[in-house]
Amino acid sequence: MSNKVAIVGAAGRMGRRLIDLVNSDAHLQLGAAVEVSSCPLIGQDAGEVASVGRLDIPLSDSFEGHFDAIIDFSSPDALAGTVDEAVSRHIPLVIGVTGLQAEHNAKLEEAASEIPLIWAPNFSVGVNLLFRIAEQVAWALGDDYDAEVIEIHHRFKADAPSGTALGLAKAVAAAREVNLEKVAKYGRHGRTGERNREEIGIHAVRAGDIVGDHTVIFSCLGERVELIHRAHTRDAFAQGALRAAKFLMEDKPPGKYTMAQVLGF
Repeated sequence: MSNKVAIVGAAGRMGRRLIDLVNSDAHLQLGAAVEVSSCPLIGQDAGEVASVGRLDIPLSDSFEGHFDAIIDFSSPDALAGTVDEAVSRHIPLVIGVTGLQAEHNAKLEEAASEIPLIWAPNFSVGVNLLFRIAEQVAWALGDDYDAEVIEIHHRFKADAPSGTALGLAKAVAAAREVNLEKVAKYGRHGRTGERNREEIGIHAVRAGDIVGDHTVIFSCLGERVELIHRAHTRDAFAQGALRAAKFLMEDKPPGKYTMAQVLGF
């Protein structure tokens, strides 16, 4: 029997890919497709919006029907409503929303006492492996090597730097046993002076339709090591989110889980 999932942000780029992949997954079904009330596609068939054929599930500005988990790739403004819905139904929640603030994190922490959930800055298997590798390389090289993180995304991305770039910077900071907030350097402009040895540089580029490139540079006065991940399509993120949902629907108790647990790292 297939599990049904509700997708929040269903008319967006990630939402449409999720609908397509759910539709082709033998173990999943689309249970609901949710969008903001201002979306001009409200009322249209979600399958037709995602170009997969009619599914008889309309885009709606409210949660309707039965589903076993929620996947949200919408926006920070919609997060509270999604969390409340998952808690009221006592079902798992997968959050792919970036640009979260302290109040959003507090909301997720509170919800984790009642439902199983995963929030990840990136659901790609490759990126989650990169988090682990970046931490190991940072530990091995030490602070003799300058560390810089560069991320490149499409022109439509609303937040900067990306959650993935911050995740990579946090991995480096963890290996060096420093507080990222104290050593992060977000871009450089003007007469900045010599680079501080403890800095972890984080830089954002926005151009065209680039899905997502992330590079971590470790460099000293003689060599450099670069760790690079390039996403070719959004399917890398969508497949990871579906994998996370399946993981949580395996009768997981309430709690905040990680993609590392999902992937067995």
